Amino acid sequence: MGCATVREIEEINILNASLLAMKRAVLGLGVNYGYILVDGNKAIPDMPDAFVQETLIKGDLRATPIAAASIVAKVTRDNLMVELSKEFPNYGLEKHKGYPTKFHKEAIIEFGATEIHRKTFAGVL
Repeated sequence: MGCATVREIEEINILNASLLAMKRAVLGLGVNYGYILVDGNKAIPDMPDAFVQETLIKGDLRATPIAAASIVAKVTRDNLMVELSKEFPNYGLEKHKGYPTKFHKEAIIEFGATEIHRKTFAGVL
């Protein structure tokens, strides 16, 4: 699994942080070559030459492996939100999974943003 931190997202933006997480995921597999399908129009930067990359716009609609990876990523994120809800119980993360629902926005206003909130995301501050 590859992840990027809130700080990395804030510093390099969500797209570049997503590409960084993809790079970490691939390199974390422990293989030194392969064929990578990337959802979108940007290849993963600074990958070793032994990895061939193909970008696919709307890849989750065009390639089963990308669709499957998208589901795994969503479930992983949802599970992370449930775990984080134990540390930050006032925000309802276990229910809305961090999406900007009315309840979540009101909780941020009432309790303030935490270290897991992206401060540069519209509506957080």
